Amino acid sequence: MSTSTDQSSYDPDGTLSLTPDGRPIHDRGDTVCVIGAGASGLTAIKNLKEYGFGVDCYERETGVGGAWNWRHDRSPVYASTHLISSKPFTQFPDFPMPDDWPDYPHHSQLLAYFERYADHFDLQPHVWFGTEVVRVEPAPGQRWDVTTRSTGGYGAERTSRYAAVVVANGHNWSPKLPTYEGLENFRGEIMHASSYKDAKQLRDRRVLVVGAGNTGCDIAVEAAQQARTCWHSTRRGYWYAPKYVLGRPADQVNDRALALRLPLWLRQWLFHRLLRLTVGDLTRFGLPKPDHKVYETHPIANSQLVYYVGHGRIDPLPDVARFHGYGVELTDGREVEPDLVIFATGYLPRFEFLDPGILGDDGSGRPTLHLNAFPRRYPTLAVVGLVQPDSGIFPIAHWQSVLIARLLRLRQDAPQRATAFAAKVDAGAGERYSGRVKDSSRHWFEVGHVDYLRAVQRALNELEGK
Repeated sequence: MSTSTDQSSYDPDGTLSLTPDGRPIHDRGDTVCVIGAGASGLTAIKNLKEYGFGVDCYERETGVGGAWNWRHDRSPVYASTHLISSKPFTQFPDFPMPDDWPDYPHHSQLLAYFERYADHFDLQPHVWFGTEVVRVEPAPGQRWDVTTRSTGGYGAERTSRYAAVVVANGHNWSPKLPTYEGLENFRGEIMHASSYKDAKQLRDRRVLVVGAGNTGCDIAVEAAQQARTCWHSTRRGYWYAPKYVLGRPADQVNDRALALRLPLWLRQWLFHRLLRLTVGDLTRFGLPKPDHKVYETHPIANSQLVYYVGHGRIDPLPDVARFHGYGVELTDGREVEPDLVIFATGYLPRFEFLDPGILGDDGSGRPTLHLNAFPRRYPTLAVVGLVQPDSGIFPIAHWQSVLIARLLRLRQDAPQRATAFAAKVDAGAGERYSGRVKDSSRHWFEVGHVDYLRAVQRALNELEGK
């Protein structure tokens, strides 16, 4: 097990006080606790180190990479997973991906990238692998008591007191499962997309994929190639964007339009024209017409779904109404008989170790945070990576953690500026950076990367007194 490099200040026999069940609380001084060693956790460690903080990171798995390490129990990655944002908009700004990598790297390349990132910045000595966080509780002096134990629940719990906590446990690992009448009586196989790992699970099956996110569309495409029959059920119509536009990755073309500061209505008009020229009218394939304008839902980046629908290998269906013993009834009255149903219905954020009220959760499961990172009333707690951007997430996580590290440093060096920022948090918690989007859990954390990064830059400038 790797431990923090700051072990010289760790006194295993010195305690501050006792927990309610009589265990000692070990003082970690000014050290910051980071929860999770995925992409967001790694960049948090790196930036906190650069601002002079000692860091202890707790990772429940045995290696770095988080969701991108498909050996991890909670990883949603499957064998064919590639990035849906292109390389320049996904890499960390201070650690570029290799020039000879493809526009959309494979998940194995992403894992290698994170491992090299951790080695380059010497992050692994700060990570306690195989250690899960059980509880995070406020302590006197705006500090935090963090209780940990070995992953799997065996061994004694240990509680340490930290100056601050950065939560980076990800939000794409706790499956969001739908409820349908009769589902419990269905005699076919049911799984969530989180359990899907390889196309051989689809081979020669009658597959119904429920859900039209990027994962659902990817699985439907693989079922079109491997399954005997593939049905794809969606609640509404969506906009299916090709991964390449005008010979370039689509997000790079979109970013050029954003850089020109074209108004939303004009970008929507251009996108509609482009889709009409490249994809055409999707309703003639049997796909439902979208009930919203483009950019009002997270776009589906998939160049193959329409291809396989057009070749008759994917049969588009409306929403599921109810299940029977061997059949699935649809909202239009039709019925299909799959032997495998895959719910690609997304994920919900879970912070099992925190009282939901600390993050402003009113019972819906949705935190209320400023800049999707800072809760009200707790200036030494922050969340990294709780965003669903229209581009890559890693640069956003990088700049979030720079802002967090700068804020924590100013609490010591210029406390009046840190106090002023706390007032901004109170006023801005829950603010959106996405324009108008559908009000669904899938879009809770939707951000436009340009607007969001400008907001982060403004916050950094304010902290610097600019």
